[in-house]
Amino acid sequence: MIPWPKILGGALVLAAITWVVLEIREDGARSVTNAFERQNNAAAHSAGDARADYDTCPDELWDFGAGECRRPAAGRRN
Repeated sequence: MIPWPKILGGALVLAAITWVVLEIREDGARSVTNAFERQNNAAAHSAGDARADYDTCPDELWDFGAGECRRPAAGRRN
């Protein structure tokens, strides 16, 4: 005779384990996706700030090496 209660119990345990593993994987994928989105948003914000700094630099004296606006020397006009 086939032990149906044991087979059914084993199938239920296997289904529960499979469900738990899939939930853990989905949660991990979601956290990685959220991390990428946070990094992208931070990069976009930083780029916007840098663009605003460049656009507001008077006399177009932007120092690309330093990433900031240089002021002309005192008493000197370009």
